[in-house]
Amino acid sequence: MLTIQAVPAFDDNYIWFIQAPDSKNLLIVDPGDAKPVIQAIEQQQLKPIALLITHHHSDHTAGIAELIRRYDIPVYGPKSEAIPYLSHPLSTCENIDLNSAFPAMTILDVPGHTKGHIAYLIDGNLFCGDTLFAAGCGRLLGGTATQLHASLQLIAHLPDQTSIFCTHEYTQANLRFAEAVEPNNAKIKQRIIDTDNLRREGKPSLPSLLITELQTNPFLRCQQPDVIQAAEHFSGHSLNSSEAVFTSLRLWKDDF
Repeated sequence: MLTIQAVPAFDDNYIWFIQAPDSKNLLIVDPGDAKPVIQAIEQQQLKPIALLITHHHSDHTAGIAELIRRYDIPVYGPKSEAIPYLSHPLSTCENIDLNSAFPAMTILDVPGHTKGHIAYLIDGNLFCGDTLFAAGCGRLLGGTATQLHASLQLIAHLPDQTSIFCTHEYTQANLRFAEAVEPNNAKIKQRIIDTDNLRREGKPSLPSLLITELQTNPFLRCQQPDVIQAAEHFSGHSLNSSEAVFTSLRLWKDDF
């Protein structure tokens, strides 16, 4: 079984470490800052194998130069975005073998937050960058609402027990919005309690399970009557598709 740990960076980022079973071999996801990564590697005597990049924003890429200088490792990332030192450009594909110590990976194209965003699925764990957040989703910063809605629908059809590893600690704020959209959703209310408890203890609210997102994340619930009604109330007119509901929710959340 893989060992996965969060390395905090900046105010609310997580850089994910994926460690191979019975091994010191390590994959590093979205290293926006090299310093905490190097510190954790040295403390645990880990062996970096590769960097996995989901999209081009600097809080996901700024540590690449120092890490490849120090460890001389390959950089995997989206083929259609400008990723520093990219050595292995990727788009949707299955059975990518990075190293014999790790299970094969599937790459998903999940544009919307940015135009070329990708996600990595490995052994039932989805590293989705800023596409899907716990109880939320990314802003439109280069892609379109149509793209992001389609990307979230792609993720929604993965197995319910898929673990979701996004890269920001936004869960409490996202749940406040989710509760505004669905004030009668008991699962959202319980998730708020559970998340508040985790954060008081200084623990990450991540990962989440896809089934939890399907039950509490309004951006994955655009066909639910209460979500449709709330989105229509915000927009001031009828919405005739789940994409239209999603677009209204995204606009609402932008100024929430």
